[in-house]
Amino acid sequence: MTEFTDLWYHSSDGLRLYARDYAGPGTGAPVALCMHGLTRNAADFAGLAPHLAQRYRVLVAEQRGRGRSDYDPNPANYHPGTYVQDMFTLLDGQGVQEALLVGTSMGGLMAMLMAAMQPARVNGIVLNDIGPEVDPAGLERIKGYVGKTQPAADWEQAVAQVRAINAAAFPDFTDEDWLGFTRALYREVDGRPVPAYDPAIAEPMAASDDNAVPPDLWPVFESIRELPILVLRGIHSDILAASCVAEMRRRKPDLVSAEIPRRGHAPTLDEPESRRAIDSFLAALP
Repeated sequence: MTEFTDLWYHSSDGLRLYARDYAGPGTGAPVALCMHGLTRNAADFAGLAPHLAQRYRVLVAEQRGRGRSDYDPNPANYHPGTYVQDMFTLLDGQGVQEALLVGTSMGGLMAMLMAAMQPARVNGIVLNDIGPEVDPAGLERIKGYVGKTQPAADWEQAVAQVRAINAAAFPDFTDEDWLGFTRALYREVDGRPVPAYDPAIAEPMAASDDNAVPPDLWPVFESIRELPILVLRGIHSDILAASCVAEMRRRKPDLVSAEIPRRGHAPTLDEPESRRAIDSFLAALP
């Protein structure tokens, strides 16, 4: 597996933030920026990042309040607008002028916003199970568990919790898969597994859905439709509806899309179908 180095940087408001830096094929390689979902962290891309690093320098960011990045003392800052500014701070600090954006769920919302704000810095976008509309059923499901997980006494209990929440999304996972999935979502503190995110990220969502998902992203999508975009959809997704993908294609006829079997929200991007779609999309980029 390709090794990464730890990359630390500071946000504009002084938080110490973290990213994994996979060097890629060498100096001058194009850059890919990978951005995780709401409660996730850089471990989500532990499989994809080394694969991308065959041709890209890969930066895998951990948003404030997740993984090794600082938790924000002001929970009101936990919203996509802040995260996007943090990503531009990361790219600016690394002297990155242009990047491929890969975003899962919330990370995909961020990718669309970043592309709309600074289109010249984006040479392509991979959206993993997210689009300009978020299915209300899926949003309610997420709000039902974020920040509300009961303490786990051991890894067996942690796995049971994760499995209960995500079983419908990964119907073919083995016990080994569930353990690996859980270890990517939790960290050990005083011998006990705890979620690797700040429970306070739920507070802005509880106040308003707009803090989790901007109210109308279709104008944003319209503004970036000239960019190359791949959208992946878990066939059982309750976040990205098939009708949303169809509307995206209507507005952007050259949209590249793929449905990932046996997956809900969201594909891991390690599935053979996901890899084939991503590799084909990247091969066609200028």
